[in-house]
Amino acid sequence: MSIFKIQSLKNKLLLWYIALNHPLTMLPKIKIFCLFLLVLLSSTFAAHASIDFYQIKIYHLKTDAQEKTVDDYLQKAYLPALHRSGIAKVGVFKPVVTDQALVTEKLIYVFIPIKSFNGILELDKKLAKDKQYAADGKIYLDAVYTDVPFERLETIVLKAFEDAPHFMLPNLKSPMKERVYELRSYEAPTEKYFQNKVQMFNKGNEIGLFKRLNFNAVFYGEVIAGSRMPNLMYLTTFENKIDRDAHWKAFSADDYWKKLSAMPEYQHNVSKNDTKFVYPTDYSDF
Repeated sequence: MSIFKIQSLKNKLLLWYIALNHPLTMLPKIKIFCLFLLVLLSSTFAAHASIDFYQIKIYHLKTDAQEKTVDDYLQKAYLPALHRSGIAKVGVFKPVVTDQALVTEKLIYVFIPIKSFNGILELDKKLAKDKQYAADGKIYLDAVYTDVPFERLETIVLKAFEDAPHFMLPNLKSPMKERVYELRSYEAPTEKYFQNKVQMFNKGNEIGLFKRLNFNAVFYGEVIAGSRMPNLMYLTTFENKIDRDAHWKAFSADDYWKKLSAMPEYQHNVSKNDTKFVYPTDYSDF
């Protein structure tokens, strides 16, 4: 249910209550019931409307100098500015590289949880008014066209799943650079198949399975703006690669997963699984 529909229903209930409260129409029992219903539904709607949105920024870099410039900017200017704006936890990740010869570009992922879609729209306006941010990020922000800090900057916007409406911090004990975070994107053949896969996570309780097996998921989200739509994304976290492999082995062997994945209504809803292994930088908030 959209926020606009929720507000409309709340307004109608309020008008109904005012009408019943009029001296000509007031009935004590109806008045009490109406007030109770208004409070109950208002609370329900407010809870339903409370859902996170996420922005993932991906810096595509070519040189070590670009990587250092972006790292310095994120650590000394961007993250502190986001913290001042009320975003307490921001994730910054880099790819796990197993064979340097296969690397064609450097990447930095920035995960920003925001309380509303409007918050995404307002974020740049807040940063534009932050004088400390402008000073701390001057080298990056005022870079000239002959010495750019990145090759391309990609942005993905997501809406949290209904059954996982807020992001969660991972409960891990290993040092940052030993951790393995797994960022998955499930692309679907069509919009209908995409909605079916989202339903599989929510109604089918695939999210519950991940929780039971302690995958330490940070978020699950529907991509509402990106280059690979229709798709969903989610991020699971592990102490290290061995821990990751053990978790997925348990997942594949789980009786509920075998039952869920065999259900006829959930077939052919993923056309591509794009999996990225990343680790948090030293200055990442998690």
